[in-house]
Order: sequence, then structure tokens, then C-alpha cells
Amino acid sequence: MCGVFGAFSKNGQSVLEDVYLGLYALQHRGQESSGMAWIAKNSAGCELRVTKGMGLVHLALDQKELSSSHSNCAIGHTRYSTAGGSFLSNAQPITANYSRGSVAIAHNGNITNATGIRRYLENRGAIFQSTSDTETILHLMAHQSHKPPLDALISALKTLKGAYSLAVIINNRLVAARDPWGFRPLVLGRRGETTYIASESCALDIVGATLVRDIKPGEVVVIDEDGEKSLLIPKETERKFTCAFEYVYFARPDSFLDGKSVYDVRKKLGQKLAQSAPCPEADMVTGMPDSGTISAMGYAEESGLRYEKAIVRNRYVGRTFIEPTQRVRELGVRIKLNPIGEIMKDKKIVIVDDSIVRGTTVQRVIAMVRESGAKEVHIRIASPPVKFPCYYGIDTPTSEELAAARMNIEELCKEIGADSLSYISVSEMLDAIGLPHHNVCTACFSGDYLNGGKDDELDL
Repeated sequence: MCGVFGAFSKNGQSVLEDVYLGLYALQHRGQESSGMAWIAKNSAGCELRVTKGMGLVHLALDQKELSSSHSNCAIGHTRYSTAGGSFLSNAQPITANYSRGSVAIAHNGNITNATGIRRYLENRGAIFQSTSDTETILHLMAHQSHKPPLDALISALKTLKGAYSLAVIINNRLVAARDPWGFRPLVLGRRGETTYIASESCALDIVGATLVRDIKPGEVVVIDEDGEKSLLIPKETERKFTCAFEYVYFARPDSFLDGKSVYDVRKKLGQKLAQSAPCPEADMVTGMPDSGTISAMGYAEESGLRYEKAIVRNRYVGRTFIEPTQRVRELGVRIKLNPIGEIMKDKKIVIVDDSIVRGTTVQRVIAMVRESGAKEVHIRIASPPVKFPCYYGIDTPTSEELAAARMNIEELCKEIGADSLSYISVSEMLDAIGLPHHNVCTACFSGDYLNGGKDDELDL
């Protein structure tokens, strides 16, 4: 669920610090590595430069170096690995210089036919430098060296299946591209003479830019000194899809996706949950920080129960769901969340969370809440059970990792140690999102893989 950000200034102002700040705002989308690429102009012409490192943005990137450099065209990336391991060689942006010029790509999503493409290219002499699916795009471009780079990019994108939202530098042009199905978000923003692309609108806020619009599914936006122009990826699709899990968990609540406020959607999810799974015997409602907090507010408002912020989050710990190993997830839960015992003692408590994926966090929190003296703990989940792997960019590659795929609700309730456990239905979730139901991807909840799911076959 990586974050991408890009900026192009027509008046020549440096955008490097803007990209750095934009990545900061998108840190929640990836914590494993960060990187930036930019065009540096000198007496010899234009040179593509890149810097990247492991860890959070402020650890991976040297802010002092960036502030002393100058570029009017730059992209950045925060990584959460779904294809390829968590290594520096897989950190993005991925860059290349070939006969047609310089290219840098930052990618959010998962290319489901990347294995087939890689095998096809390796049989024709390609040598890959990483295990990232993103590198296949560069090789597809290089194998079409008779075409101008932009045409080669669009032709490469036509070959891909799965999810991709891209920030690309081609020579001294900024290019944004979103897959024809629209799985992953990508927005366009502006501040004065500077144009931005970002995974979420919250990253525009931090640089003082205004949200212009969502980049459309299947759209390629080219930004250079002449302005902006929009092209289409020549690939027909029956439907366009937005990932439901973006609204449930991944996106920041201050973002707008496809015209919908994430905050409003999460509050409505909580209200729907209170209607379908009330708990009138409870004394209070609290949320699992932070992604369950807004839904908990909606649940309390709809049910008339008192809302208390009874579980405190350590702000210096990142998201436990997107840490790369189970051991780190477990340790992360212990130091990340802490119940306030005096609020919970002898109380019947409803805890609202956004989802249960592996079950690690909720199980340990329930144990801590009981140790704090709670009489009963009722879990309410503001999404349907996550039963199926996602092949479009969420790190749930096999069903055996998913708690709801291994157990029914009664068994899972016992496993996590709750007094009761309830979810909302898929239809209730879709109503809360407020987009046409056939335009929302619910594959991880329903198993309806909208463009074929895991598909390693090459389709040139």
C-alpha cells in the first residue's frame, strides 16, 4: 500500500522539500523504506539523481541534502512491500538511463502478471536488479526503444494486469498514471505554478496545495513546462473499482478519495455497525487507536452509549499491521497501545476496530483490557470479515494468514477472548462508502476478484 508523491514547477522553483513533506504525510502507507528521484540541471544538461534508504522518511532521506539541492521535477515513494522483499535494492523510486533518456518510477499497487512478464523478458536477455514487480515496467519500456519514452510507457502499461498508481519522471516531465480499474488512489493538486500528484489528498494539504481532482482510472497525465495533458491507456475494462479497504483502514481520515471524505465514511461505518450489532447492556464505547476511533464515535453517537478514549496509543510506534514480520507485530502491539484502567474497571465495554486481519492486535488488546479490570469486552468490527487474500497491494497473500478464513465468527470470538464479536455486512459497508456498489472492490471480503486476481500469465 505504498505512498507516491510528485511535483513539477513551471517557474523553476525547487520542489525537493515539498516532495519530502509529501512523503511525510504519506508515511502511514509505508514504513519500510523511502526514496526520491529528481532532475538536476547542470552545464552538461539534465541528470537524473536518486536517494533512498531503509526505514521512515526522516531516517531514509537527508533533509539537509535535499534543501541544498535544486530541482523543479521530482518524485518520491514510501514503501510497504507486497511484491519483493524488504531490501534496499527494492526501495523506490526505481531508476534507469537508456538510449531514450532517463526514467524514474514510484509505484503503489501490485502487478498480478509480473511473474509472467519477468519470465518473458529474461528469456529475451533482460537482467533484473531487484525482485520488485515495478522493475518490469522499466524493462518493457527498454524493449521498445524504437518508441518515444512516453509511448513506450503507455504501451508497457497496456500489458499490465492488477493495480498500479504511478509517479514517473521521463526526462524532465512528470507523469502520473492510474490503472484502468482504479484500484489504488491517485490525485492531482496545484499551488500556484506547481502541480502535484499524490496517493492521497492529505499530502497536498501539507504543502499548501489545493486538490484539483482524482486522476481517472486508465488515465495518464503528463505535466511539463507547457502545462498538463491527459492521455488514456488503450485498454478496455468493463468496470472501474475503488478499494474498499482504503476507506476502512489505509487512507488517512483527512483525505478525500474519489470525492468521498474518508472521515465521513468511517463515521457512517460505525453508525451502520451500531444499527446491525447493538450492545445495549454496555456501559461505554471506545475505539482501537487510531483507525477504529472514528467508527467508534459513529457507533456511540448512533447507539446513545458514552464514548471514552480509553485506549491510549504511543505516538512513536508505527502501524503494527504493516510491519513486515509477525514477531515485530507482536512486540509492536505491546508498546503501542495501553488501556486506562480507572476508566475500564468493572465496566462492560464495546471496542470498535476497523478490521481483523491476522487477529494479533485485537487479541492482545482484549487481554490487556481484561487485566485493567473490565467486566465484559464486546468487539465490533466496522467492516466485513477479511476472508480472502488481496492481490492488488495489501500484504495478505495467503488465506492461512487471515483469522476469519480459518475460523467462523464464534470460533474467532473465542480465539481472541471477547464476550461477543460482530461485523457489518458487505452491503452495509458499500452503503457507507456511498459509491455505486459495482464500482467498489470488495475482493478481500467477498472473494470477487475483479480483474482475474492472481494471474501470472503474460498477455501481450
